[in-house]
Parts: sequence; structure tokens; C-alpha cells
Amino acid sequence: MHLTHDQLSPALARPVMRSAVFLNEAAAQHPEALSLAAGRPFDDFFDPADLVDHLNAFEQHLVDSGLGRSEITRLLFQYGRTAGHIQDLIASQLANDEGMHIDPAALVVTVGAQEGMFITLQALCHRPQDVLLVASPCYIGMLGVAELLGVPVVPVPEGEHGLDPTEVARVAAEVRADGRTPRAFYLVPTGSNPSGRTMPLPQRHRLLAVAEEADLLLLEDDPYGFLTDGPEWVPTLKALDTAQRVIHIGTFAKTCYPGARVGYVVADQRVHHADGRISLLSDELALIRSMVTVNTSAVSQAVIGGMLVRADCSLRKINTERVAHYRSNLALLLDCLDQGLPEARRLDLGISWTAPDTGFFVVIRVPFSVDEALLIRSAEEYGVLWTPMSYFYPGEGGTEELRVSCSALSPTDLAEAVRRLTRFLDDTASAVRTTTRG
Repeated sequence: MHLTHDQLSPALARPVMRSAVFLNEAAAQHPEALSLAAGRPFDDFFDPADLVDHLNAFEQHLVDSGLGRSEITRLLFQYGRTAGHIQDLIASQLANDEGMHIDPAALVVTVGAQEGMFITLQALCHRPQDVLLVASPCYIGMLGVAELLGVPVVPVPEGEHGLDPTEVARVAAEVRADGRTPRAFYLVPTGSNPSGRTMPLPQRHRLLAVAEEADLLLLEDDPYGFLTDGPEWVPTLKALDTAQRVIHIGTFAKTCYPGARVGYVVADQRVHHADGRISLLSDELALIRSMVTVNTSAVSQAVIGGMLVRADCSLRKINTERVAHYRSNLALLLDCLDQGLPEARRLDLGISWTAPDTGFFVVIRVPFSVDEALLIRSAEEYGVLWTPMSYFYPGEGGTEELRVSCSALSPTDLAEAVRRLTRFLDDTASAVRTTTRG
């Protein structure tokens, strides 16, 4: 028997579904190329010996909590509670680091943030008229989830200075006027992927007001909040939320280990049932995941739980070295771009880039079309990889932009990668200008 592609989900034919696979294949086919595409953490922060220490710390935590040997064995080796078993530790960490005071019952531990996005959108958008608003450009993972679930996406464009809450209100009103229902608005408010922008505090307050006025839920994705501190720190939308308008999606991929595949959703909204019962949205999300992944790996939860125990439930306290590395790399990336393409040269060529204060990413605008074929040429002829920004736009957009990341390389390799990149950008823009003038 054979299948034709049109017998499978139409979502599989969408460009966003193959973007990550294409980037992985490009990296595998060009191992000599330095990657500015990868937004993963820096490998040098990982030590296999830490896993044993974390597991031992979590086991001792369970003993101190009064569990016996058989109970501990069952918790670690059997199927676990669908909502997870480290919610109390995560709730303490969110209180200590983010000022978010959450009932542990409102938390669902997920298989990474990606599952959190999937089950949340599955719960919220089920009618033909339901749509999801997204900040555009938007994280590929959420666009892929929406495609798989068949949820229409409506973009809210970011401006030069970031997201304008007035635009969210305008787009929501247009959607309603068209007879559709804007169920939620998805955004990464701190160190956004891909734009790198961070929403200032006044705009956060205004966005919460817009959510109330427009009857919207806000889906806050926060993988990069740990990178902000001191005067740069701004509270999460959830920490500011007094009306249960925010569903907060978190991950331990950047602060701990992406290989653990542990994330979480904070969903404290009350759900009123026809029979008079009242549950939390987190309870309903747990029901959905009971038919998807059943539960998050108990061993992975134990590793993350042990890390939290050893850190006194403060990841900011134990991530100072990582934060310093990522901040230093971001500054180095921007400095090397400036050295490779000084202001006069880049203005002449029509090249510019963003200069974010935090996060992993910088967006470069160029005077030529950016596509996968150009990426392959960059890898083959210049030895550097990056990400086409068109991946991040629902519909059209980003065709003359590319995203680069500072997170995964050592400072030495990062400087070399940017040297290769600026040579590629200069050569390509110069060739386009020559052709145009000719």
C-alpha cells in the first residue's frame, strides 16, 4: 500500500511545518558552517554529573516530605499524575523569581512549552469562528500548532518600536466585525523570538486593559524572561494580571536543560460547567493531555525538581553565569556586525538591524530576497547559517529579513560566524546594487 500526500493532513504541506526540518538538514549537510540559526542554549553549561546530583536532591526532597520508599519508587517509575508532581516547586520558583503568586493547582507540567501551546489552543479554539491573534513576526512553534489544529491565525504587526496595544484592539475589533471571535492573543513579551524586542511596562499595563475591553485571553510565552535583571527587569504579564486574563506558558529549556523536555502552563481561569461545577482551566488542560502525552516524564520532572530544590527555588540565583554569557554574546554579536559593516557602508548598501537589550536574537534587514536557496549558498560559499524571517510571518512578510542568534556559540566562534556573515551580506547586497544600476 502507498499513500499520497493529499491523503494526509493539509497542515503538513504548509511551509512552516518543514522550516525546522530544513534548518536541521542544512546544518547536517554543511557541518563546517557556523550556525547563527540555532536558538538553543550553549553546550558548555551542561554536565552529565549534574543529573545524578539533581535526582539525589529530589529523592531527598521526597523523603523530607514524608514519602516512604514504595511511594517514591512509584512516583519515579510509574505513570504519574497527569498535571505533574512538581507544581509546588515551580510555584515557589515563580514567586521567588517573578513575583507571581500562583496556586500550584493552577499549574500543568507539560512536555516542553510546545505541548503547553498545543493543549491550550486545543482547549480555547474549537468553533469555526474562533481565531488566534498573534504578534507578527511570530514564534514558529505557535504557528505550527495553529496549522495542525486548523485554527486560523490573524497577525498583529509589530512596529519599529515593538507591539502597540492599540493595534491589538484594532485587529480584535476588525475580526469581530467580520463575524469571527478572537479567542486569544499570543506573544513573547520579553526578548521576543524572533524580533528580540521587549515590551515596556506601560505597554504591558495597556495590553492588559485592552484584553479586558476586547474580551481576550493573553497567551504569554516567557522563555527569555530570566535574562532580564536590575533596571532591565519588567514583570511578566501574569504577575500584573488581576483579572485572570493571562495564560502563562513557561519552560526550563533555557534555564535548565532542553533535553529534559519540561515546561508548564499557568491557567488559573475558572471554568463554569452546565451542572454548576466550577473547575480551573488547568484541570481541563490536564484532561486534554491525558489523551496526548498522558503525563510528563517522571524522571525529567525529578531532574528539574532536584535542580529547583538545590537552587532554593530560584533559577535567577543559579543562572548568573548563563545570563552573563548570553548578554556578553548579544553585545559581541552587535559589535561584530558594526565592525564588519560600519554605519556608512551599511547605509550605502541598504542594510540595517535591530539592537535588542536582551534575548538571543537580532533581525537584519537587507535589500535582496531571502529564501532557502540563498541560505544554502551562504552555507556553501561563506560557511555560515542563519534563519529566513519569512518562516515567522503568518502569510506574507519577512522576505528581505534574516534572523541571527547569539546563544549557541562560544565568543570566538560567534565572532568568526559574524565575520563570515557580514562578508556574505556585503557581497550579496553589492551584487544586487550592481545589477540594479546596470
